[in-house]
Amino acid sequence: MNPIIAQSIKRSISYQDYRVLVKQLAEENSNSGLEKTEALANYTFLNDRRMKRWDKTIKVSEEDQQRLREFTQPITWLVITESWCGDAAHVIPALNKIAELNANIDIKIVLRDDNLELMDMFLTKGGRAIAKVIMIDNETGEVLNTYGPRPTEATSYVNRFKAKHGQLTPEFKEDLQHWYNKNKGQNVIEDIIEILCELQPITCQ
Repeated sequence: MNPIIAQSIKRSISYQDYRVLVKQLAEENSNSGLEKTEALANYTFLNDRRMKRWDKTIKVSEEDQQRLREFTQPITWLVITESWCGDAAHVIPALNKIAELNANIDIKIVLRDDNLELMDMFLTKGGRAIAKVIMIDNETGEVLNTYGPRPTEATSYVNRFKAKHGQLTPEFKEDLQHWYNKNKGQNVIEDIIEILCELQPITCQ
């Protein structure tokens, strides 16, 4: 296994501990990361509420549960994030719901600004975009795939807007939050099942 990845896994925390951390930061009117601002603290507060809601409401269909149960390759999902990231607050609870359904999937979380060497190994179009999921084979230590920072439909939505307008506006970012709320984590679930199918085709049958 790459030593930077190995060190990051050692520093990682569970999803449950990450939820405790974000809740604590929200109560303290603070945020994770090197930059501390009122805006990032406000985003952290919102994200704590979002994750609390998704923990209770994200549903995985019976059909998808069956497909997920068929995945038998022990893997680790090393997730890079920060408390203030809006996309991550919608994506990571869905990832955790999937991991809860299969003991072969171990989800671990690290903070981006504490793991910049790791982050810089998995840039998105040259940027340190989060949430980023690194999928690692537990037996070989090989990186099998990556995912993020957004689910595929949200990525297409963002790319179309950027192509037309050049950059994301506050209004668009609000629209994107509405998309996440309407989608209820289903695009993440679809994307992940497709990736698992590529790793082990039996899950597609």
